[in-house]
Amino acid sequence: MDRRKFFRNGSLFALGTSLLNPFDIAASTIDFNNKKSNKKAKNIIVIVSDGMSTGTLNMTDIYLSRKTGKGSNWLQLYKDNRVNRALMDMASANSIVTDSAAASSSWGGGVRINNGSLNISANGETHLPIWQKFKKAGKMAGCVTTVPITHATPAGFCINSKRRNDQELIAEEYLHYGFDVMMGGGNKYFSSEHRKDNRNMYQEFAAEGYQVVKTRSEMLAANSGKPILGVFCDDGFPYSKDHENNKELVEKIPTLAEMTQKAMDSMKNHPEGFVLQVEAGKVDWAAHGNDIAGLIYDQAAHDEAIKVAIDFAEQDKETLVILTTDHGNANPGIIYGKNANDNFDAIQNYKHTNEWILNGFGKETSISQVKERIEYANNFMVTEEEAKLISSYYNDLKSGEDGLYNSRHLPFEALAQIQKQHNSVGWISMDHSADYVELAMFGPGSDLLKPFIKNTDLHFLMLEAAEVENSF
Repeated sequence: MDRRKFFRNGSLFALGTSLLNPFDIAASTIDFNNKKSNKKAKNIIVIVSDGMSTGTLNMTDIYLSRKTGKGSNWLQLYKDNRVNRALMDMASANSIVTDSAAASSSWGGGVRINNGSLNISANGETHLPIWQKFKKAGKMAGCVTTVPITHATPAGFCINSKRRNDQELIAEEYLHYGFDVMMGGGNKYFSSEHRKDNRNMYQEFAAEGYQVVKTRSEMLAANSGKPILGVFCDDGFPYSKDHENNKELVEKIPTLAEMTQKAMDSMKNHPEGFVLQVEAGKVDWAAHGNDIAGLIYDQAAHDEAIKVAIDFAEQDKETLVILTTDHGNANPGIIYGKNANDNFDAIQNYKHTNEWILNGFGKETSISQVKERIEYANNFMVTEEEAKLISSYYNDLKSGEDGLYNSRHLPFEALAQIQKQHNSVGWISMDHSADYVELAMFGPGSDLLKPFIKNTDLHFLMLEAAEVENSF
Protein backbone atom coordinates (compact mmCIF):
# COMPACT_ATOMS: atom_id res chain seq x y z
CA MET A 1 0.00 0.00 0.00
CA ASP A 2 1.25 3.51 -0.87
CA ARG A 3 0.88 5.35 2.46
CA ARG A 4 1.29 8.70 0.71
CA LYS A 5 -2.20 8.33 -0.75
CA PHE A 6 -3.52 9.32 2.67
CA PHE A 7 -2.29 12.87 2.27
CA ARG A 8 -2.03 15.80 -0.10
CA ASN A 9 1.51 17.08 -0.48
CA GLY A 10 2.52 15.97 3.00
CA SER A 11 5.36 17.84 4.67
CA LEU A 12 6.27 19.11 8.08
CA PHE A 13 6.98 22.52 6.55
CA ALA A 14 3.45 22.71 5.19
CA LEU A 15 2.07 21.94 8.64
CA GLY A 16 3.98 24.84 10.09
CA THR A 17 2.69 27.27 7.49
CA SER A 18 -0.89 26.08 8.00
CA LEU A 19 -0.69 26.94 11.68
CA LEU A 20 0.34 30.46 10.78
CA ASN A 21 -2.84 30.83 8.74
CA PRO A 22 -5.77 29.63 10.88
CA PHE A 23 -8.28 30.25 8.04
CA ASP A 24 -6.45 28.01 5.54
CA ILE A 25 -9.08 25.73 3.96
CA ALA A 26 -6.68 23.31 2.30
CA ALA A 27 -6.78 19.70 3.39
CA SER A 28 -4.39 18.51 6.05
CA THR A 29 -0.76 18.30 5.06
CA ILE A 30 0.76 16.75 8.15
CA ASP A 31 3.19 13.90 7.52
CA PHE A 32 2.67 10.94 9.83
CA ASN A 33 5.09 8.70 7.89
CA ASN A 34 7.98 9.35 10.27
CA LYS A 35 6.28 7.24 12.97
CA LYS A 36 5.52 3.57 12.57
CA SER A 37 1.99 2.60 13.58
CA ASN A 38 1.89 0.00 16.35
CA LYS A 39 -1.01 -1.88 14.77
CA LYS A 40 -3.85 -1.43 12.31
CA ALA A 41 -7.08 -0.09 13.85
CA LYS A 42 -9.92 -2.33 12.74
CA ASN A 43 -12.43 -0.18 14.64
CA ILE A 44 -12.50 3.52 15.53
CA ILE A 45 -14.63 5.15 18.23
CA VAL A 46 -14.62 8.96 18.38
CA ILE A 47 -16.09 10.29 21.64
CA VAL A 48 -16.90 14.01 21.54
CA SER A 49 -18.00 16.20 24.41
CA ASP A 50 -19.48 19.05 22.39
CA GLY A 51 -18.57 22.49 23.72
CA MET A 52 -16.26 21.18 26.44
CA SER A 53 -13.92 23.87 27.69
CA THR A 54 -10.89 22.65 29.61
CA GLY A 55 -12.56 23.99 32.74
CA THR A 56 -15.49 21.64 32.15
CA LEU A 57 -13.17 18.65 32.02
CA ASN A 58 -11.31 19.85 35.13
CA MET A 59 -14.42 20.62 37.17
CA THR A 60 -16.04 17.27 36.40
CA ASP A 61 -12.90 15.44 37.49
CA ILE A 62 -12.78 17.45 40.71
CA TYR A 63 -16.49 16.95 41.26
CA LEU A 64 -16.22 13.17 40.85
CA SER A 65 -13.05 12.98 42.97
CA ARG A 66 -14.63 14.85 45.86
CA LYS A 67 -17.94 12.99 45.62
CA THR A 68 -16.77 9.42 45.01
CA GLY A 69 -13.05 9.42 45.79
CA LYS A 70 -12.36 8.51 42.17
CA GLY A 71 -11.94 11.04 39.39
CA SER A 72 -13.07 10.91 35.79
CA ASN A 73 -12.18 8.06 33.46
CA TRP A 74 -10.76 10.60 30.99
CA LEU A 75 -8.30 12.14 33.46
CA GLN A 76 -7.44 8.72 34.89
CA LEU A 77 -6.15 7.76 31.46
CA TYR A 78 -3.84 10.79 31.69
CA LYS A 79 -2.75 9.95 35.23
CA ASP A 80 -1.95 6.38 34.25
CA ASN A 81 -0.10 7.51 31.09
CA ARG A 82 -2.25 5.23 28.95
CA VAL A 83 -3.02 7.61 26.09
CA ASN A 84 -1.24 9.82 23.61
CA ARG A 85 -2.33 13.40 24.15
CA ALA A 86 -2.34 16.58 22.07
CA LEU A 87 -3.81 20.05 21.67
CA MET A 88 -5.81 20.67 18.50
CA ASP A 89 -6.47 23.95 16.68
CA MET A 90 -10.19 23.99 15.81
CA ALA A 91 -10.47 27.18 13.70
CA SER A 92 -12.95 27.12 10.82
CA ALA A 93 -12.30 28.52 7.34
CA ASN A 94 -13.80 31.92 8.18
CA SER A 95 -13.26 32.31 11.92
CA ILE A 96 -10.85 31.44 14.71
CA VAL A 97 -14.03 30.60 16.67
CA THR A 98 -15.73 27.60 15.10
CA ASP A 99 -19.26 26.32 15.28
CA SER A 100 -20.03 22.62 15.59
CA ALA A 101 -20.79 22.17 11.90
CA ALA A 102 -17.44 23.46 10.66
CA ALA A 103 -15.63 21.68 13.50
CA SER A 104 -17.15 18.28 12.73
CA SER A 105 -16.63 18.86 9.01
CA SER A 106 -12.92 19.49 9.55
CA TRP A 107 -12.71 15.97 10.96
CA GLY A 108 -15.33 14.57 8.60
CA GLY A 109 -14.17 16.02 5.28
CA GLY A 110 -10.55 16.85 6.06
CA VAL A 111 -11.00 20.48 4.99
CA ARG A 112 -11.77 23.66 6.87
CA ILE A 113 -15.08 25.17 5.79
CA ASN A 114 -17.18 28.17 6.85
CA ASN A 115 -19.28 28.05 9.99
CA GLY A 116 -22.79 26.80 9.35
CA SER A 117 -22.01 24.34 6.54
CA LEU A 118 -21.38 20.60 6.46
CA ASN A 119 -18.54 19.42 4.21
CA ILE A 120 -19.24 22.01 1.51
CA SER A 121 -16.75 24.84 0.94
CA ALA A 122 -17.81 28.41 0.23
CA ASN A 123 -17.12 27.87 -3.49
CA GLY A 124 -19.52 24.90 -3.56
CA GLU A 125 -16.87 22.17 -3.55
CA THR A 126 -18.05 19.07 -1.71
CA HIS A 127 -15.79 16.89 0.43
CA LEU A 128 -16.59 13.22 0.97
CA PRO A 129 -17.36 12.65 4.69
CA ILE A 130 -15.16 10.16 6.47
CA TRP A 131 -17.95 7.79 7.56
CA GLN A 132 -18.85 7.42 3.86
CA LYS A 133 -15.19 6.66 3.11
CA PHE A 134 -15.18 3.95 5.75
CA LYS A 135 -18.47 2.55 4.46
CA LYS A 136 -16.95 2.33 0.98
CA ALA A 137 -14.01 0.48 2.55
CA GLY A 138 -16.45 -2.13 3.89
CA LYS A 139 -16.87 -1.03 7.51
CA MET A 140 -20.09 -0.47 9.40
CA ALA A 141 -20.65 3.11 10.57
CA GLY A 142 -22.85 4.84 13.11
CA CYS A 143 -23.41 7.76 15.46
CA VAL A 144 -25.09 8.19 18.85
CA THR A 145 -25.79 11.51 20.56
CA THR A 146 -27.83 13.23 23.25
CA VAL A 147 -29.07 15.91 20.83
CA PRO A 148 -30.96 15.35 17.57
CA ILE A 149 -29.16 12.69 15.55
CA THR A 150 -29.47 15.14 12.64
CA HIS A 151 -27.47 17.78 14.55
CA ALA A 152 -24.19 19.22 13.32
CA THR A 153 -21.65 16.94 15.00
CA PRO A 154 -22.97 13.56 13.79
CA ALA A 155 -23.94 15.06 10.43
CA GLY A 156 -20.40 16.37 9.85
CA PHE A 157 -19.07 12.80 9.79
CA CYS A 158 -21.80 11.58 7.48
CA ILE A 159 -23.23 13.95 4.87
CA ASN A 160 -22.88 17.16 2.83
CA SER A 161 -25.20 20.13 3.34
CA LYS A 162 -24.92 23.85 2.68
CA ARG A 163 -26.83 24.53 5.88
CA ARG A 164 -26.52 22.67 9.15
CA ASN A 165 -30.13 23.55 10.01
CA ASP A 166 -31.59 21.54 7.12
CA GLN A 167 -32.21 18.69 9.53
CA GLU A 168 -35.15 17.18 7.67
CA LEU A 169 -32.90 16.79 4.63
CA ILE A 170 -30.11 15.38 6.80
CA ALA A 171 -32.51 12.66 8.02
CA GLU A 172 -33.16 11.72 4.40
CA GLU A 173 -29.44 11.64 3.65
CA TYR A 174 -28.82 9.19 6.50
CA LEU A 175 -31.26 6.77 4.89
CA HIS A 176 -29.77 7.30 1.43
CA TYR A 177 -26.27 6.37 2.58
CA GLY A 178 -27.39 3.52 4.81
CA PHE A 179 -25.56 4.22 8.05
CA ASP A 180 -25.87 1.24 10.34
CA VAL A 181 -26.66 2.64 13.80
CA MET A 182 -28.06 6.15 14.29
CA MET A 183 -29.47 7.03 17.71
CA GLY A 184 -30.35 10.24 19.54
CA GLY A 185 -33.14 12.79 19.64
CA GLY A 186 -34.84 14.61 16.78
CA ASN A 187 -38.29 13.05 16.34
CA LYS A 188 -39.50 16.26 14.73
CA TYR A 189 -37.21 15.64 11.76
CA PHE A 190 -38.46 12.08 11.18
CA SER A 191 -42.16 12.15 12.09
CA SER A 192 -44.82 12.94 9.49
CA GLU A 193 -46.63 14.94 12.17
CA HIS A 194 -43.77 17.44 12.39
CA ARG A 195 -42.01 17.42 9.01
CA LYS A 196 -42.96 20.16 6.55
CA ASP A 197 -43.34 17.62 3.74
CA ASN A 198 -45.33 15.18 5.95
CA ARG A 199 -42.99 12.32 5.01
CA ASN A 200 -42.91 9.47 7.49
CA MET A 201 -39.19 8.79 7.67
CA TYR A 202 -39.74 6.02 10.21
CA GLN A 203 -41.71 4.03 7.64
CA GLU A 204 -39.05 4.68 5.01
CA PHE A 205 -36.26 3.49 7.31
CA ALA A 206 -38.28 0.41 8.29
CA ALA A 207 -38.91 -0.37 4.61
CA GLU A 208 -35.13 -0.47 4.10
CA GLY A 209 -34.68 -3.02 6.88
CA TYR A 210 -34.03 -0.75 9.85
CA GLN A 211 -35.25 -1.55 13.33
CA VAL A 212 -36.92 1.67 14.47
CA VAL A 213 -36.75 2.01 18.26
CA LYS A 214 -38.26 4.83 20.31
CA THR A 215 -37.73 3.70 23.91
CA ARG A 216 -34.85 2.38 26.00
CA SER A 217 -36.43 -1.08 26.27
CA GLU A 218 -36.94 -1.28 22.50
CA MET A 219 -33.30 -0.30 21.97
CA LEU A 220 -32.01 -2.92 24.40
CA ALA A 221 -34.15 -5.59 22.70
CA ALA A 222 -33.09 -4.67 19.16
CA ASN A 223 -31.45 -7.40 17.08
CA SER A 224 -27.75 -6.80 16.54
CA GLY A 225 -27.97 -8.30 13.08
CA LYS A 226 -30.00 -5.43 11.60
CA PRO A 227 -29.42 -1.67 11.28
CA ILE A 228 -30.95 0.51 13.99
CA LEU A 229 -32.59 3.93 13.95
CA GLY A 230 -33.26 5.09 17.50
CA VAL A 231 -35.07 8.37 18.14
CA PHE A 232 -36.10 8.95 21.73
CA CYS A 233 -37.15 12.63 22.01
CA ASP A 234 -38.65 15.38 19.87
CA ASP A 235 -35.47 17.47 20.18
CA GLY A 236 -32.47 16.96 22.49
CA PHE A 237 -32.42 14.58 25.46
CA PRO A 238 -33.28 15.86 28.94
CA TYR A 239 -30.17 16.74 30.92
CA SER A 240 -28.67 13.83 32.86
CA LYS A 241 -29.46 15.37 36.26
CA ASP A 242 -33.14 15.86 35.33
CA HIS A 243 -33.20 12.41 33.71
CA GLU A 244 -31.95 10.57 36.77
CA ASN A 245 -34.57 12.21 39.02
CA ASN A 246 -37.52 11.22 36.85
CA LYS A 247 -38.50 7.53 36.84
CA GLU A 248 -40.49 7.89 33.61
CA LEU A 249 -37.51 9.38 31.79
CA VAL A 250 -35.16 6.70 33.14
CA GLU A 251 -37.43 3.99 31.76
CA LYS A 252 -37.97 5.66 28.37
CA ILE A 253 -34.66 7.27 27.42
CA PRO A 254 -31.29 5.48 27.36
CA THR A 255 -28.09 7.00 28.67
CA LEU A 256 -25.21 7.86 26.36
CA ALA A 257 -23.24 4.91 27.78
CA GLU A 258 -26.13 2.53 27.05
CA MET A 259 -26.42 3.77 23.47
CA THR A 260 -22.67 3.43 23.05
CA GLN A 261 -22.72 -0.14 24.31
CA LYS A 262 -25.66 -1.06 22.05
CA ALA A 263 -23.99 0.49 19.01
CA MET A 264 -20.76 -1.41 19.64
CA ASP A 265 -22.62 -4.67 20.24
CA SER A 266 -24.52 -4.19 16.99
CA MET A 267 -21.40 -3.68 14.89
CA LYS A 268 -18.54 -5.48 16.67
CA ASN A 269 -18.88 -8.78 14.80
CA HIS A 270 -18.63 -7.25 11.35
CA PRO A 271 -15.57 -8.81 9.68
CA GLU A 272 -14.30 -5.48 8.31
CA GLY A 273 -14.82 -3.62 11.57
CA PHE A 274 -16.80 -0.50 12.43
CA VAL A 275 -16.53 3.23 13.08
CA LEU A 276 -18.66 5.00 15.67
CA GLN A 277 -19.06 8.61 16.75
CA VAL A 278 -20.37 9.22 20.28
CA GLU A 279 -21.44 12.76 21.21
CA ALA A 280 -22.41 14.34 24.52
CA GLY A 281 -24.19 17.13 22.71
CA LYS A 282 -26.00 18.59 25.71
CA VAL A 283 -22.70 19.64 27.32
CA ASP A 284 -22.63 22.40 24.73
CA TRP A 285 -26.24 23.39 25.38
CA ALA A 286 -25.55 23.58 29.13
CA ALA A 287 -22.53 25.79 28.52
CA HIS A 288 -24.66 28.11 26.37
CA GLY A 289 -27.02 28.37 29.35
CA ASN A 290 -24.31 28.68 32.03
CA ASP A 291 -26.17 25.72 33.56
CA ILE A 292 -23.73 24.11 35.99
CA ALA A 293 -25.85 21.04 36.86
CA GLY A 294 -26.54 20.45 33.18
CA LEU A 295 -22.84 20.80 32.40
CA ILE A 296 -21.27 18.70 35.18
CA TYR A 297 -23.72 15.81 35.08
CA ASP A 298 -23.78 15.54 31.27
CA GLN A 299 -19.98 15.61 31.21
CA ALA A 300 -20.05 12.82 33.80
CA ALA A 301 -22.46 10.87 31.58
CA HIS A 302 -20.02 11.38 28.70
CA ASP A 303 -17.31 9.99 30.98
CA GLU A 304 -19.36 6.84 31.53
CA ALA A 305 -19.45 6.34 27.76
CA ILE A 306 -15.65 6.65 27.73
CA LYS A 307 -15.40 3.74 30.16
CA VAL A 308 -17.67 1.60 27.98
CA ALA A 309 -15.50 2.27 24.93
CA ILE A 310 -12.16 1.84 26.71
CA ASP A 311 -13.30 -1.43 28.30
CA PHE A 312 -14.22 -2.71 24.84
CA ALA A 313 -10.94 -1.51 23.31
CA GLU A 314 -8.86 -3.09 26.07
CA GLN A 315 -10.41 -6.47 25.38
CA ASP A 316 -10.62 -6.11 21.61
CA LYS A 317 -7.02 -4.88 21.02
CA GLU A 318 -8.00 -3.64 17.54
CA THR A 319 -9.94 -0.49 18.43
CA LEU A 320 -8.70 3.10 18.38
CA VAL A 321 -10.59 5.31 20.86
CA ILE A 322 -10.36 9.07 20.29
CA LEU A 323 -11.43 11.52 23.03
CA THR A 324 -11.92 15.19 22.21
CA THR A 325 -14.20 18.19 21.92
CA ASP A 326 -15.04 20.42 18.97
CA HIS A 327 -14.58 23.78 20.74
CA GLY A 328 -14.71 25.46 24.11
CA ASN A 329 -17.89 27.13 25.30
CA ALA A 330 -18.38 29.69 28.08
CA ASN A 331 -15.03 28.70 29.68
CA PRO A 332 -16.31 27.99 33.20
CA GLY A 333 -14.07 27.44 36.21
CA ILE A 334 -13.95 27.29 39.99
CA ILE A 335 -13.20 30.77 41.35
CA TYR A 336 -10.75 31.34 44.21
CA GLY A 337 -12.17 32.12 47.64
CA LYS A 338 -12.05 30.90 51.22
CA ASN A 339 -15.30 28.94 50.74
CA ALA A 340 -14.48 27.50 47.31
CA ASN A 341 -14.30 23.90 48.52
CA ASP A 342 -17.62 23.90 50.34
CA ASN A 343 -19.32 25.99 47.69
CA PHE A 344 -18.29 23.70 44.85
CA ASP A 345 -19.24 20.61 46.86
CA ALA A 346 -22.76 22.05 47.16
CA ILE A 347 -23.35 21.04 43.51
CA GLN A 348 -23.45 17.44 44.74
CA ASN A 349 -26.79 18.28 46.36
CA TYR A 350 -28.40 19.85 43.28
CA LYS A 351 -31.55 17.98 42.31
CA HIS A 352 -32.22 19.67 38.96
CA THR A 353 -30.72 21.85 36.25
CA ASN A 354 -31.32 25.54 35.65
CA GLU A 355 -33.38 24.55 32.63
CA TRP A 356 -35.76 22.68 34.91
CA ILE A 357 -35.88 25.58 37.35
CA LEU A 358 -36.53 28.32 34.82
CA ASN A 359 -39.05 26.42 32.73
CA GLY A 360 -41.17 26.11 35.87
CA PHE A 361 -41.78 29.85 36.09
CA GLY A 362 -44.24 32.14 34.31
CA LYS A 363 -45.88 35.55 34.65
CA GLU A 364 -48.21 34.15 37.28
CA THR A 365 -45.43 32.72 39.49
CA SER A 366 -45.20 34.41 42.88
CA ILE A 367 -41.94 35.55 44.45
CA SER A 368 -42.31 32.94 47.18
CA GLN A 369 -42.75 30.22 44.53
CA VAL A 370 -39.58 31.37 42.79
CA LYS A 371 -37.69 31.09 46.06
CA GLU A 372 -39.18 27.68 46.86
CA ARG A 373 -38.37 26.14 43.46
CA ILE A 374 -34.76 27.33 43.49
CA GLU A 375 -34.29 26.13 47.08
CA TYR A 376 -35.73 22.72 46.20
CA ALA A 377 -33.46 22.34 43.14
CA ASN A 378 -30.24 23.88 44.53
CA ASN A 379 -30.54 23.58 48.30
CA PHE A 380 -30.06 27.30 49.02
CA MET A 381 -32.44 30.22 49.47
CA VAL A 382 -32.25 33.24 47.15
CA THR A 383 -32.97 36.66 48.56
CA GLU A 384 -36.20 38.57 47.98
CA GLU A 385 -34.37 40.89 45.57
CA GLU A 386 -32.84 37.99 43.64
CA ALA A 387 -36.22 36.28 43.31
CA LYS A 388 -37.76 39.53 42.06
CA LEU A 389 -34.96 39.85 39.50
CA ILE A 390 -35.62 36.36 38.14
CA SER A 391 -39.37 36.98 38.12
CA SER A 392 -39.00 40.24 36.22
CA TYR A 393 -37.77 38.45 33.12
CA TYR A 394 -41.11 36.70 32.73
CA ASN A 395 -43.12 39.89 32.32
CA ASP A 396 -42.30 40.17 28.62
CA LEU A 397 -40.86 36.89 27.36
CA LYS A 398 -40.57 36.69 23.59
CA SER A 399 -39.49 33.74 21.49
CA GLY A 400 -37.07 34.43 18.69
CA GLU A 401 -34.59 32.79 16.35
CA ASP A 402 -31.75 34.82 17.85
CA GLY A 403 -31.93 32.62 20.94
CA LEU A 404 -30.76 29.39 19.33
CA TYR A 405 -30.25 27.51 22.59
CA ASN A 406 -32.60 29.74 24.62
CA SER A 407 -35.46 30.60 22.29
CA ARG A 408 -37.69 31.81 25.13
CA HIS A 409 -34.93 34.12 26.44
CA LEU A 410 -35.12 32.74 29.95
CA PRO A 411 -32.82 34.34 32.57
CA PHE A 412 -30.06 31.73 32.53
CA GLU A 413 -27.27 34.27 32.95
CA ALA A 414 -28.95 35.99 35.89
CA LEU A 415 -29.50 32.68 37.70
CA ALA A 416 -25.90 31.59 37.09
CA GLN A 417 -24.64 34.86 38.59
CA ILE A 418 -26.77 34.27 41.68
CA GLN A 419 -25.53 30.67 41.95
CA LYS A 420 -21.88 31.77 41.70
CA GLN A 421 -22.09 33.15 45.23
CA HIS A 422 -23.05 29.67 46.44
CA ASN A 423 -21.07 27.29 44.16
CA SER A 424 -17.96 29.38 43.26
CA VAL A 425 -18.33 28.65 39.52
CA GLY A 426 -17.69 31.54 37.16
CA TRP A 427 -18.35 31.85 33.41
CA ILE A 428 -16.73 34.19 30.88
CA SER A 429 -19.58 34.13 28.32
CA MET A 430 -22.50 32.13 26.95
CA ASP A 431 -20.90 31.23 23.64
CA HIS A 432 -18.14 29.33 21.86
CA SER A 433 -14.47 30.18 22.37
CA ALA A 434 -11.33 29.75 20.29
CA ASP A 435 -9.57 27.39 22.70
CA TYR A 436 -7.10 24.80 21.49
CA VAL A 437 -8.87 21.63 22.59
CA GLU A 438 -7.91 18.41 24.32
CA LEU A 439 -7.31 15.36 22.14
CA ALA A 440 -6.38 11.93 23.47
CA MET A 441 -6.04 8.54 21.80
CA PHE A 442 -5.98 4.98 23.11
CA GLY A 443 -5.23 1.88 21.09
CA PRO A 444 -3.76 1.05 17.67
CA GLY A 445 -2.88 4.19 15.72
CA SER A 446 -2.56 6.37 18.81
CA ASP A 447 1.20 6.57 18.31
CA LEU A 448 0.57 8.62 15.16
CA LEU A 449 -0.57 11.58 17.25
CA LYS A 450 1.74 14.59 17.53
CA PRO A 451 1.58 17.01 20.49
CA PHE A 452 -0.11 19.78 18.45
CA ILE A 453 -2.22 19.29 15.35
CA LYS A 454 -4.69 21.09 13.14
CA ASN A 455 -8.30 19.86 13.20
CA THR A 456 -8.17 18.59 9.62
CA ASP A 457 -5.20 16.37 10.49
CA LEU A 458 -7.50 14.13 12.51
CA HIS A 459 -9.35 13.10 9.35
CA PHE A 460 -6.18 11.75 7.77
CA LEU A 461 -4.89 10.24 11.00
CA MET A 462 -8.04 8.09 11.24
CA LEU A 463 -7.58 6.90 7.66
CA GLU A 464 -3.92 6.19 8.36
CA ALA A 465 -4.66 4.28 11.56
CA ALA A 466 -7.21 2.08 9.79
CA GLU A 467 -5.06 1.74 6.65
CA VAL A 468 -7.87 3.04 4.45
CA GLU A 469 -6.58 4.91 1.43
CA ASN A 470 -7.86 8.42 0.74
CA SER A 471 -8.75 7.58 -2.84
CA PHE A 472 -12.55 7.67 -2.97
